[in-house]
Amino acid sequence: MKAGKATAVILVLVLTVVCAYLGVVYLGDYLKLGLDLRGGVQVRIQAVGEATRDDLDRVIAVMDSRINGLGVTEPTIQREGDNRILLELPGVQDPDEALDMIGRTGFLTFRTFDGEGNETVVLDGSNLLSAKEAVESGGGTPGNLSQGGYVVQLTFNAEGQRIFADTTRRLVSDYGGLTSSAASDGDLRRNIAIYLDDELISMPYVTTVIPDGNAVITGYSSLAEARQLALTLQSGALPMPVEIVEKRTIGPTLGADSIAKSQMAGLVGLALVILFMIAFYRLPGVFAGFSLILYSFLLLGAMALIKATLTLPGILGIILTIGMCIDANIIIYERMLEEMGRGKSLRAAIDAGFSRALWTIVDSNVTTLIAAAVLFWKGTGSIRGFAVTLSLGILISMFTAITYSRFLLKNTVESGLVKNPVLYGGKPVIYDGKGAR
Repeated sequence: MKAGKATAVILVLVLTVVCAYLGVVYLGDYLKLGLDLRGGVQVRIQAVGEATRDDLDRVIAVMDSRINGLGVTEPTIQREGDNRILLELPGVQDPDEALDMIGRTGFLTFRTFDGEGNETVVLDGSNLLSAKEAVESGGGTPGNLSQGGYVVQLTFNAEGQRIFADTTRRLVSDYGGLTSSAASDGDLRRNIAIYLDDELISMPYVTTVIPDGNAVITGYSSLAEARQLALTLQSGALPMPVEIVEKRTIGPTLGADSIAKSQMAGLVGLALVILFMIAFYRLPGVFAGFSLILYSFLLLGAMALIKATLTLPGILGIILTIGMCIDANIIIYERMLEEMGRGKSLRAAIDAGFSRALWTIVDSNVTTLIAAAVLFWKGTGSIRGFAVTLSLGILISMFTAITYSRFLLKNTVESGLVKNPVLYGGKPVIYDGKGAR
């Protein structure tokens, strides 16, 4: 039993080191770097016709919503003069890719055909409540236009649901004898064409009545492609026509020397914090160091997963959160020392320390999460991005401090690998011939 716990501790520490190594070697390939670190694309947009300051502000708001849905992309979008907008997208090397992200007005229409080449618009984007990308299994489901794969799910308001249900009911009733093969022969009377800005994006065949109005647009090769359309539809149409007057690739605003110094500052800060913890808490400080390494790996991995853009201020923010992460460990270890000072055994002191510190840690972090939620709710752009990153940091730090550190400490004590309380930050054990005291 003791050998098994010792093995578990050693295995977890080895896995932590392996994760840190993989993070250093591979994680950088998945992190998006900001304009200051990597550069990107610069696009100048000009209003067609007369434009007021309010018109340009609304165009900026729509573009920011499309490009920066979670607030973690860190684009630069600002007015230039009376009728221009400057847009800078980090990490995008192809100007045409930038145009795909901002160029569409996002006007959605659903159209039916009468068999004589005439189209009728039965529904448009004004009835759209939400658009969301998703992955659906193949084969489709009853009442669904999808046949699986990467899709965009559409939800309409009450009027849109009624119109959509009536339209699909009419097509099934009037053209029940038509099969999907008829559409391939040019007979589209049982199809609903979906257009975006007068461009055909999908032509689904209606298999059954769709009473709930939940339509699905299919035919995307990746989830990112489906997400791009979902953001375009969700953010709405541009309030005025615009045109691209300039597009070019730009280099990073910071030199390699600034980036190297920032990375060195992060490593030095991490090393100093770990040395401080070891000096004050000894073995628990060592475990806190491993906890910080795991925390850094998980935080950067989470940022890569949500496609957050890492800028120099972001790197500095991560360095700052290292101090926030270590706070929970300090609270726990101080509680442990108090319990050991009262004469409790190592095992009892660890259990009491974690249980007594738990609610203090939860309370302090919950209040910060509430503040982050308000920032995300009311903020825009980089403010929302800061709220997302802050929330991720808090949740990950709670996991590493409460779960990871406790596992290492408890199993180390129970395995008998380290028995002396001095190595846990406690008072030395004195042997006087009659036993320890």
